[in-house]
Amino acid sequence: MKKDNFLKGTLMATFYIVIGKIIGIIYVIPFHKIIGEKGGALYSYAYSTYSIFLNLSTVGIPLAISKIVSEYDSRGFYRTQKKIYIIARNIVIIVASTATLLLFLLAPFIAWSMMGDIPGGNTVGDITFVIRVSAAALLFVAILGTMRGFLQGNRYISVSSSSQVIEQIARVVFVVLGSYFVKNVLKCNLKQTVGIAVFGATVGAFAAIIYLKNKISKDKSSKTDYEVTDEEKRITNSLLMKKLFIITIPFVIVGIIDPFYEFVNSLTVVKTLVNNCGFSACDAENIKSVIGTWGLKFNAIVMAVASGATVSVLPNITKDIVSKNIDGMKKKVNKTLQILIYTTLPMATGLYLLAQPVWNIFYSQNELGVKVFMFNIFVTIFSSLGMNINVIMQSLNKFKIVYISSLSGVILHAIAIIPLMIFFDRIGWGAYNGVTFSVILGLSLSTFINLLSLKKIYKIKYKKTVRELVICVIAVLAMTAIIILLKLFIPTNIPNRGLAILCVAFFSLIGSSIYIFITYSAKTVDHIFGKNILKKIPILNRLSVK
Repeated sequence: MKKDNFLKGTLMATFYIVIGKIIGIIYVIPFHKIIGEKGGALYSYAYSTYSIFLNLSTVGIPLAISKIVSEYDSRGFYRTQKKIYIIARNIVIIVASTATLLLFLLAPFIAWSMMGDIPGGNTVGDITFVIRVSAAALLFVAILGTMRGFLQGNRYISVSSSSQVIEQIARVVFVVLGSYFVKNVLKCNLKQTVGIAVFGATVGAFAAIIYLKNKISKDKSSKTDYEVTDEEKRITNSLLMKKLFIITIPFVIVGIIDPFYEFVNSLTVVKTLVNNCGFSACDAENIKSVIGTWGLKFNAIVMAVASGATVSVLPNITKDIVSKNIDGMKKKVNKTLQILIYTTLPMATGLYLLAQPVWNIFYSQNELGVKVFMFNIFVTIFSSLGMNINVIMQSLNKFKIVYISSLSGVILHAIAIIPLMIFFDRIGWGAYNGVTFSVILGLSLSTFINLLSLKKIYKIKYKKTVRELVICVIAVLAMTAIIILLKLFIPTNIPNRGLAILCVAFFSLIGSSIYIFITYSAKTVDHIFGKNILKKIPILNRLSVK
């Protein structure tokens, strides 16, 4: 296997993750037909809870392994890398098994907290069932995460990221075929159909584990004949366990924050819409399914860019800190921000502008679904920035700041969500938009605290990033103006799926061409990605401004 540098690792990770997300979004066309809006809400109840328990039990371990392995890789301690991996894997098996048992036992209480006694929607029994099915995936996903953390720490980013495509393919095939078979052949009810779909996470993780084990076993690049120094010999198992826990605990605390946003939504959205805003249980769960399942599939495409940067930024910044390359670290912080802004801003805006035809392609016409989705897509910009800045702060060991920023954000969201939903409902902006605005407020607060701290501690200047942001905003505004103008002459609310695909493809081509042309002409593309990378793309060479 070949190690990847920062930019290549980011691009390759992003490429594989985007491919995985595309696979993950295409399957919702048949999946939505199988389980519908009510099933989508039930699916989101299971995953919002499952994500909390997964992160509580495992999220810190993979990231901690990546950080520790990267540190020892920089020092040439190859035997120690393998020791920490074995220790972490054993810990993960114990912790994830415990989490599986707890989730199974607590499922009825969690289900009641989400739905209560509201009639007309999914029952507490249905929610309990799917939550318990999701528990089966915890152990396999935890082991898979540990393997990826080890590979990422060694900067085998491409191999780690390609396993996500394998995982997604296996999961999607099982979800679609399994749910169809259970519903249409076995004639089972919605609860059992969604339960099979939820079990797809277990199948996907198992397939990816087999793939990575095969890759690792065939790897001939591992150094086994080097001389172990006295310094490395003094690194005992107990010392490694202590270090693992010290680094893991902060990652766990931070890792549960993001799922808590969705968990807060699960606890409040349906109840508030029904009890305070006059929505029926059916419409309320329709909205919840868009926020937690169907709309989230589109959000995942944009977030894939952020995930690619995250995978690469942690080991590379850790390496800079170990080698005391502070200037290199500062450049990577700004580079990460610039990559995220450049990619997520136009993608989110494009999905906002084309929300109607995009929704029609995947889910058929649903006016309420489109209204909920349009504004919610902008959450991805703030989520991607917040996620990567958190990882940067953790790689710099600034855990206390991360605790403060992350908890501040989620607490603000928990406090603001119900009042904002009621306020937005009263002024006629749609109570569901209050959910989105609340999430954005929380994420913005967390990101602001972290960026301000980086500036104070490391004297990081964001002048160049702000410059690129301004150009990107100008390009997005130009793209938006042209698309809105074209929409006056070309209809976008097209019920026919084939025509809707052509419509989205046409507007996407126009919009992306305008955006790339403006940012390339302003040298923003060169500044962010480098001229050498772009010289490999012929079309951009022809656009070059002398």
